[in-house]
Amino acid sequence: MTEQSPQQPIVYRYLGERDYERVWHAMQAYTDNRHAQSRDEIWFVEHPPVFTQGQAGKEEHMLFAGDIPVVKVDRGGQVTYHGPGQLVAYFLLDIKRLKIGVRELVTRIEQSLVELLASYDINAYPKADAPGVYVDEKKIASLGLRIRKGCSFHGLALNVDMDLSPFKQINPCGYAGLEMIQVSDYSNVDQVNRVQQDLMPIITKLLDYSEVKEITGFNNDEG
Repeated sequence: MTEQSPQQPIVYRYLGERDYERVWHAMQAYTDNRHAQSRDEIWFVEHPPVFTQGQAGKEEHMLFAGDIPVVKVDRGGQVTYHGPGQLVAYFLLDIKRLKIGVRELVTRIEQSLVELLASYDINAYPKADAPGVYVDEKKIASLGLRIRKGCSFHGLALNVDMDLSPFKQINPCGYAGLEMIQVSDYSNVDQVNRVQQDLMPIITKLLDYSEVKEITGFNNDEG
């Protein structure tokens, strides 16, 4: 854990359903323009259907896009799918200020999901060789980050209650035949809003924050 909690509160920003590329570019802009006193933020969002291909992505893992757009992005990892009913959390953190490395950040994000799912009586776990969180060797959450100037962006995607069929159009995270599952398969929890509220205090604790500020939408939001 960090030696001392940051002085500013961590900001949770609730964005609802938003176009993927708009949010991605907003993350880039926030990271590029932040300074030593900029607040750390976590953005909760759902996206309309989209495939995203990370920097390590190989074309052969995109089996059949159909009418779902494919966006090549600057995060780590391979190809994944985002859609309504999936909670996406973007971690805009100054990890240098937090005094944690990338591997430690990944570990804490994975641990937050394990704790969350345990509260729903779901026995989940990370894997050392494959980032994300799994249940019965099936993947329930994906993870991909980018670090720029000592600051992180991108984050996690937890399948809550969604149409999982588009995952069959790809090799998820580069693994052929990897089965994707969701929270509602194992519990009566099926609302993204509930899951993000349950996840928030767990992340806050694991990042050693003592204060939280919650915001809906972007500043000067136009919808």
